[in-house]
Amino acid sequence: QVQLVESGGGLVQAGGSLRLSCAASGLTFSLYAMGWFRQAPGKEREIVAAISRSADSTYYADSVKGRFTISRDNAKNTLFLQMNSLQPVDTAVYYCAAGGLFSSVSSIKTEGGIHYWGKGTLVTVSS
Repeated sequence: QVQLVESGGGLVQAGGSLRLSCAASGLTFSLYAMGWFRQAPGKEREIVAAISRSADSTYYADSVKGRFTISRDNAKNTLFLQMNSLQPVDTAVYYCAAGGLFSSVSSIKTEGGIHYWGKGTLVTVSS
């Protein structure tokens, strides 16, 4: 059974930083493209960032480029999202997501390409 468990969310002031982690189990982690999505109150879930199986390719939503960094440790089955210069608009539930077997970054930019979801971790940025 595949499990994706996020951690690292919390309350931070504007301009601050947080690092999210996602521990994956039940799958051969290195064979799946991975991503982070978020859903703000009253809004639809959106892609934040994605990373290829070998971490040689990444994708970022325009709204987080230059502030967020996605990375992965295939030896530890863990996905990360370093979030810097956080702003109140970044307040959302952040979800870890995995594509299908041998998935690519391009295939997981939309929810239709996601096969597995974590339960989410709340990030709240105060002004």
